[in-house]
Amino acid sequence: MPKHKPYIGEDGEVRELDDHFFAHARRGRPPMPSGEKKVRQNFMIDPDIAARLEGVENKSAFVNDALRKALGVTP
Repeated sequence: MPKHKPYIGEDGEVRELDDHFFAHARRGRPPMPSGEKKVRQNFMIDPDIAARLEGVENKSAFVNDALRKALGVTP
């Protein structure tokens, strides 16, 4: 099987996508290893805390960092 040219050049530009690309393309990103997957936790917070979180861009990352600090957990 012939080796195909990379789709991203040294300059970072993407070349035109061909039939080979679409024949092997897969939707979505690959699954994460089970040890790295996030865990859904549902809990209630006070309205004043929820109001302050409204201005935070990435709430999950913010809450993760705050809980790590509060619980003394290192990533």
